[in-house]
Amino acid sequence: MTEKHNDEWLKFSGKVINEFNNPLNKVKVSVAGVHVVTNQQGKFTFNLPYSATYQLEFSKNGFFNSIQSFSHEELKANAQTIRTIADITLVAQVNNRVMLAFGGDVMMGRRYYSPHFNQDAVIDKQNKLAGSKAVVQHIKPYMSIADYAAVNLESQVAAEQPKQRAPKSVTFYSYPEILKALSWAGIDYVSLGNNHTFDYMRQGLTSTLNFLQQSDLGFSGAGFTEKEALQAHHQKIKNTEFSMLGYVGWEGRVTPTQTANSEHGGAAYGSMENINRTVQQAVQENKTPIIQYHGSQEYANNPTGVTEQRLKSALDKGAALAIAHHPHVTQGLELYDNKLIAYSMGNLIFDQNFSATQHSFLLYVWLDNGKFHRAEIVPLYVKGYQPAPATGINRFKVMKRLTILSKQRNTLITRSGGHGIIQASVGKASGKAVSTSVQKETLLLGKNEKVTQLHKLPWHKQLSKIHLPDAQIKYRLGTNLINASDLESFHYFDSHEQGWLFDPTIATLKKDTTTANQSLALALKANIPSLFGMKYFRRVYKASNPMTIKAKFKNETNVIARFYWQGRKRGQKLLAALESSEKHLIKTVKLPANSGQQDQWQTVEVDFNSPRSGYRSYRVLVEFESVTGSQLEIDDFSLIEWQSAYSNNPRPVMFNLNSQQAEFIGVDQATSEPIMLHLQ
Repeated sequence: MTEKHNDEWLKFSGKVINEFNNPLNKVKVSVAGVHVVTNQQGKFTFNLPYSATYQLEFSKNGFFNSIQSFSHEELKANAQTIRTIADITLVAQVNNRVMLAFGGDVMMGRRYYSPHFNQDAVIDKQNKLAGSKAVVQHIKPYMSIADYAAVNLESQVAAEQPKQRAPKSVTFYSYPEILKALSWAGIDYVSLGNNHTFDYMRQGLTSTLNFLQQSDLGFSGAGFTEKEALQAHHQKIKNTEFSMLGYVGWEGRVTPTQTANSEHGGAAYGSMENINRTVQQAVQENKTPIIQYHGSQEYANNPTGVTEQRLKSALDKGAALAIAHHPHVTQGLELYDNKLIAYSMGNLIFDQNFSATQHSFLLYVWLDNGKFHRAEIVPLYVKGYQPAPATGINRFKVMKRLTILSKQRNTLITRSGGHGIIQASVGKASGKAVSTSVQKETLLLGKNEKVTQLHKLPWHKQLSKIHLPDAQIKYRLGTNLINASDLESFHYFDSHEQGWLFDPTIATLKKDTTTANQSLALALKANIPSLFGMKYFRRVYKASNPMTIKAKFKNETNVIARFYWQGRKRGQKLLAALESSEKHLIKTVKLPANSGQQDQWQTVEVDFNSPRSGYRSYRVLVEFESVTGSQLEIDDFSLIEWQSAYSNNPRPVMFNLNSQQAEFIGVDQATSEPIMLHLQ
């Protein structure tokens, strides 16, 4: 598949400030070898040739370096005006201030080497180190600027699959090259306190610890005895002595258990007693404890009560910071007694296919003599099993979720460029005062459209009021179940979007000649149906819920489009479901030819209800057919899950997390008049 785009230049500007909102001059700003320096007002301007993405690097003596990434699409301005990005804050380097970086769950086994659907392997077994480095290449700049970086290594390490295997359904091992790749990417420490550290029992644990001892990585959270497993890794960073502690939150249901005890080794068990005792021991040794904890429920929006209590108790006993993982999706952050808790970092390097797991973040934390000063959130998109900076629609999804979940815990996330910021609290209040200013935005629906996107609204603000042009019109809010549905990030950061199903031999990525938006073109053959849609099933969804498929098409001749949903039944094997599950016809739509209007797009909105029962996941597909053959372009293909019934209440009822994360608004009748949104 090839990509085409027209020659473009991008002009955009920004401003660099310090933490007191004062402009910083003489900051060096670099993009792809082009350098500018900020003026007395802290402002800079770039005029650059087209690139899919732009990575901005900021440096100034006396400040920590910073990196931000943006896509061409999200920086592109309308009407040839200069696009201005949000102010970017640099953090001052002061005595004993350290910058730490954290990422979530990491493994490089399984589908990294043996992917589904006859796709090329992400890592070639004949060149494991180069392939492993390629996986982490786009987080390397972000990890490398920190004083110390840590992740959760959720895999044993072995040169070949160990013969011993724990009696459990899912086990992981990664080749030793993963450790060299992590070190190369700027990572300094891995936590082993998780439920996959004892997957291949003593043989696998021995191999893992041997390879780690030969590497440059610090580690803790596992051992051959309970005492060894609970030992901290000690690290001096600048002038502060740290104790890095890792734990898993449950012992396991099988024998032998996944945690170390008097009979066998394994992960450190993070019971309340063990956490409190080891944290207190570090404090007594005049060290600053930082804990990483693996617990809670997979794919949940919030931590369990057990997790929350254990993490807060650890902070009460003297831990400076608590980083948690295991749910494979992100959860909120909380400033608790002016100490930071990250309840779930989500996936960093992982091979899960379903879309709920592919949005995560890196977390920077600045500590002054072990006391919380500031945090910064770098949104990530794990595309094709490779983590990369999230831009555009993916940035919105990551940051909107984290902002809402953290706000529920009285912790405010504000903006620095495309990143999120959490500042130290004043007194005993968490976060800082919420702004009461109202931002107004106007939306116009296209002709005959009843649904439009909201992802270009600022993610750090929430809908507070909706003014409809007619009292008879009602609206509803929805979220999108398909990642990167605008197709803009298809090839960003040298990794391919693997979530779409289509025939690559007839596909071409194109740039629209008028808008420069990216679309996917299929060269349909006469009377031969071509399938397009979601490659994988959506695992997390609401059963028996109103849904809408919305997409744009541009076609040279008449095309028939048949929309289907296909489900994976409970207990059904994944590959069997993908290959043979029944396709349920939703609707057949006739797409008329463009009648000579080359750049005319037509929008299709298809309503249906998600499966009511009996299915654990489902996907949507479209079968295209043309009698004469045709080029068909596809763009903005979304699967919208509506979060409420239609309403004309001007104040939206945000009764659940998904409604607060609204990415679409739909009305019950088309209107050419604008919709006014209030954001606060």
